[in-house]
Amino acid sequence: MDKPFGFRKNLSMISVIIPTYNRVNFLARAIESVLNQTFKNFELIVVDDGSTDSTRELIKKYKEVLYIYQDNKGPSSARNTGIKHARYDFIAFLDSDDWWHKNKLKYQFYAMQDNPDYLVSHTQEKWYRNGVLLNQKAKHRKYSGFIFDKCLAICAISISTVMLKRQIFEVVGYFNEEMPCCEDYDFWLRVTCRFPVLLVDMSLTLKDGGRDDQVSKRYLTGMDKFRIESIRRLLESGVLNPQQRTLALAELERKCNIYGRGCQKHGKKEEGQYYLELASKIC
Repeated sequence: MDKPFGFRKNLSMISVIIPTYNRVNFLARAIESVLNQTFKNFELIVVDDGSTDSTRELIKKYKEVLYIYQDNKGPSSARNTGIKHARYDFIAFLDSDDWWHKNKLKYQFYAMQDNPDYLVSHTQEKWYRNGVLLNQKAKHRKYSGFIFDKCLAICAISISTVMLKRQIFEVVGYFNEEMPCCEDYDFWLRVTCRFPVLLVDMSLTLKDGGRDDQVSKRYLTGMDKFRIESIRRLLESGVLNPQQRTLALAELERKCNIYGRGCQKHGKKEEGQYYLELASKIC
């Protein structure tokens, strides 16, 4: 394979990572939205997480792409593989069924250059379902600054909107490969309890959702179980200040009560009781 243009010495500044698994019908759109960026100083890494479709054949069309294949280990592992192969200090993620506005990298990179105290940024986004633009709810509003409190309730940072400095990983670690979903929620809790987040207030990321093959759809009714575990680990890590700990405990109790009552309603009495008692044990 020819060396991609992102590997030219002393030119590239951003490593773009696309993890993918059996998304050949969407992957070309994602790749081309990167290659068509007005900001050209990047390398593009596609990590194929064990696809059994024609992903490999598709990638052969793009000599600019560094293609990495691995056995299927999940999205966390694929992103971590990309990070470990990335050459540059700025890293941006793009899920393979999302795509970018042509000026995404330019606006976001220069926003971070103008605000060097921020090690991580995200953008506004547009959501589509079956080609129809969706109105986002108030709870999905994007924020800037210290947003740990916002990230406790839901995953307040969408992975495809993100650009960050790689030193973040040296402090908070990588994506948790044991989590089949909500790994982004888990990661952003570890980030936002330590660092402020810069919002680039433009809709530069586009998402197409509502499909059965999406992880969020498969785990729709049980996602709080994974979020509860993330909060529990964070509380036990000792990194939270007193105010953050109070916020985390309150959210843990709220999520445990909702999930526990849901389990009992659906006949899972022992599991429900466990979660109803969990918050008081951690306090």
